[in-house]
Parts: sequence; structure tokens; C-alpha cells
Amino acid sequence: MTTTSRITLGSGDPKRLFVGGLHGDEWMHTSALLESLDAPEAGTLVIIPKLTDRAYVSTLEDRYYEGYGRDLVAAIEEIKPAIYLELHSYRDFYGLTDSRRIDEKGVPAYVELEDRVLIGSISPILRRRCFSVRDFCVSFEIPAGDDRSQKLAKELLDFTKDCVSVAEFLDFVLSRYPEQGRRAIENYRRFYGL
Repeated sequence: MTTTSRITLGSGDPKRLFVGGLHGDEWMHTSALLESLDAPEAGTLVIIPKLTDRAYVSTLEDRYYEGYGRDLVAAIEEIKPAIYLELHSYRDFYGLTDSRRIDEKGVPAYVELEDRVLIGSISPILRRRCFSVRDFCVSFEIPAGDDRSQKLAKELLDFTKDCVSVAEFLDFVLSRYPEQGRRAIENYRRFYGL
């Protein structure tokens, strides 16, 4: 079953879209966090707390966007967010953070900020289909069932929902996590040739 109910908070620009539950049962670890958010200080926040609960298909595969990922693409095309965020949950920390991920999966490794909360880019398939490489798109990964990481993820979501630009977000990440932030930015720039 695909569930694309939305919560809309605030109004006007910038428009933000935060999405969770992109596949499998990860919605059980991410939806409540997204649903707990308040309206941004300025602009609009649209939340899709649970895109689907159907079987896991990687967002790194074209077939994801030919299946239930079509609802995600349609939402992006309709909302045209200036800020796009995906909240995922994981069980394989090393698979996501391994420096060989670029060779094995074709995408850069996620970077741990702290408490096993990871930051990285969204799928290049979705980015190329719906966004430019300069658009503000970010993906957070949290470990399934870890209370400490939930607290940090909530702080990051609260900050990001009030961001109005990539520069503001990067300033925050680099001031709070200088080494991790530089690594994440470097991974991104190298991958996209910027």
C-alpha cells in the first residue's frame, strides 16, 4: 500500500518538502519524528511522513522511481521545493559509511555527524530527474530504534525546517561538525564534479 498523506505547515516561500518512509518498514522509525515538527519560522513545510510501506527497493535503482517512487516525483514536481530532505532509517551502518560505497553502489559514503546519525546526498537518479546539482537536497539516516539518535535527528530537522538557503545550512553543519561537514561537502563536490 502506498501512503502519500501530507501535512502542510506554514505558507509562502521558501517551500520545503521533508519525506520519510520511502521504503519497507523504515517509516516506523522516522514518521513520528517528521510528524512532530512545527511550522517553519518563514515559508512552507510539506511533510510526507510515510511515502510507502511496501517492500524495500533501493532509491539508487531506476525501478524505484518507476514504481511507488512515482508518487515522490509527482509531489516534488507539484510542490517545487527549494529545500528537499529525506529521512531514512538503517540497520547497516558500515554499508552506508564505507569509503568503498562509491565503487560498490556508485554513490559517496554517508558521513556520521554524531550518535550514528548520518548525512549524505539524495539519490543521484532523483536529483538529476527533479533538481539541479546546486539545489538544496539532503538525506539523513538514523539507526532503527535508537533513542539518542532520534533526539539528534529532531534537532537537525528543526534546524533544517527553518533554513532559507543552502549557505545557512552549510554554515550550521560546518560550525557544529567541521570535520564531518567538510567530508560530506567534499564527497558531494567530487561526485558531481563541482
